[in-house]
Amino acid sequence: MADINHVVLVGRLTRDAQLKYTNSGVAISTFAVAINRRIKQGDRWTDEAHFFDITLFGKQAEAINQYLRKGNQVAIEGELRQDRWEQDGQKRSKIVIVANNVQLLGNRPAGTADRVAPLPEDEIPPVENGAAGSFEDDIPF
Repeated sequence: MADINHVVLVGRLTRDAQLKYTNSGVAISTFAVAINRRIKQGDRWTDEAHFFDITLFGKQAEAINQYLRKGNQVAIEGELRQDRWEQDGQKRSKIVIVANNVQLLGNRPAGTADRVAPLPEDEIPPVENGAAGSFEDDIPF
């Protein structure tokens, strides 16, 4: 039987993504997501945050990196990888998620900084006849 290594997550970015390139020109986007887990503490349910580092390679990394901003919600499908290295004579390792697919799901939660300001009323274009919002009363159903 073959081993299975498949991860699917939906969470919010904890920082803006960083885009780098390998010496051979392959794009690498790195970012992190927070995933909340509901746990019961006494009589109450609370959210416990878990943080995961994500790495995305190739054309998709280049295409969506500019949209991967802190607070945005994303869905990630990928696999777990264990990075290993030696530092100061000590062996180290870290689990990262290598994404095969990243889907942008939503914007930042309401009330967060860097939101786009609405247009002032005098700059909103007028609605023309027949445009959305102007309906005739003779609906056929």
